[in-house]
Amino acid sequence: MKMTFYGQFVAGEDQESIRPLIQHNRAFGVGSILDYSVEEDLTPEEAERKEMESCTSAVERDSCGTSKREKQFQAHRAFGDRRDGVVSARTYFYASEAKCDSHMETFLRCIEASGGASEDGFSAIKLSALGRPQFLLQFSDVLAKWRRFFHQMAAEQGKAGLAAVDTKLEVAALQESVVKMGIASRTEIENWFTAETLGVSGTLDLLDWDSLIDSKTELSKHLVVPNMQTGQLEPLLSRFTKEEELQMTRMLQRMDVLAKKASEAGVRLMVDAEQTYFQPAISRLTLEMQRRFNVEKPLIFNTYQCYLKEAYDNVTLDVELARREGWCFGAKLVRGAYMAQERARALEIGYEDPINPTYEATNTMYHRCLNYVLEELKHARAAVMVASHNEDTVRFTLRRMEELGLHPADRQVYFGQLLGMCDQISFPLGQAGFPVYKYVPYGPVMEVLPYLSRRALENSGVMKGAQRERQLLWQELKRRLRTGSLCHRPA
Repeated sequence: MKMTFYGQFVAGEDQESIRPLIQHNRAFGVGSILDYSVEEDLTPEEAERKEMESCTSAVERDSCGTSKREKQFQAHRAFGDRRDGVVSARTYFYASEAKCDSHMETFLRCIEASGGASEDGFSAIKLSALGRPQFLLQFSDVLAKWRRFFHQMAAEQGKAGLAAVDTKLEVAALQESVVKMGIASRTEIENWFTAETLGVSGTLDLLDWDSLIDSKTELSKHLVVPNMQTGQLEPLLSRFTKEEELQMTRMLQRMDVLAKKASEAGVRLMVDAEQTYFQPAISRLTLEMQRRFNVEKPLIFNTYQCYLKEAYDNVTLDVELARREGWCFGAKLVRGAYMAQERARALEIGYEDPINPTYEATNTMYHRCLNYVLEELKHARAAVMVASHNEDTVRFTLRRMEELGLHPADRQVYFGQLLGMCDQISFPLGQAGFPVYKYVPYGPVMEVLPYLSRRALENSGVMKGAQRERQLLWQELKRRLRTGSLCHRPA
């Protein structure tokens, strides 16, 4: 294994054994993002049981499984094993608070090692490793319902179809609608929208709207939204038991510990994207960390999955929020790792497929999001990680950087690829002075087998990349033979 598959995709068993590879890559201008890739080797049945137990609240269990969450944000047994159909992302299943603490310690060691490996290091974390996923589901449901209510109000005002960042509600008309729906009295609703909170423009955009459910506001305790199926008004925020509130608090504390450690070590922290039923909460919590830690430079990076139909709206809204609040935007752009699973789940459960219809549409979305962020870099303290194995995307990025006057030495644009893949992209970029990183998995052979099994499922993609590398090497060999620059050394 060490001489073949493991040796191709895993750097070594521990931090000591991976040092030669890190130093070798650094000599060619390629940095490292360390990832301790040990996973629990669960059977599908064990994974399903853990998922159902950890995604169901005490209230739902007491009411025989009845949930007021929308079906997209409920746990479904058929999709309990979140590893199914996923080949390029690690999956965590909740076991206990102690296990979450153990995951946090692992992330802390990776942050520390990344700080020692380079002066400009990165580390990646997954929020589903740090707490009970029930909280992510419930919070995502709240955020999705609240945004849907905004778009419903926009449609009533004849503003459907506008880009999310450009949609603005007339406050006076909104107040009338809310009073008519019986959500609040006229006096109460006027207290929601004051000049102190929204300014004096007389309009309300989606960022203003999102701020109304900030957990620090008294208002958030009283918000209700109409249930689209029943037409009844329902509380927006679910009630938690004391134990569930403690678990939620511990998750936020673990995030805080990791962000502080990254800040102390001078390491940028990338928060990985996950499934769409977790992602609204993950993105919101990441934004909260960015507000606190991205004051002077981009330290916390949110991940945007460009195979999602809403990717451009998500990027533009977050860039606008960073501008308004004066913190530094940090993004990692990926195509996405859960496409087959997301499509199957949406079809089976009965909600709109969140994925772009074609591969070409996803490429277009990726380049659209990337171009928007690159243009933002011209006049903002922001940064982006272009996490892609696609040569066309890398060429597009290099061309736009040149056109926009973005220099590699400014270290605002980073490139990222997996260890063992696309060396024909990574190393030329590094030698040309561009900040480029390899995602470096490590861990004992037997304990990284789940990771390696997923790499095996990507075998066709690997072979395609290997053929491309072999073609480039053969072209270089022929060139040197023609020019006489390839000589035998004397015996």
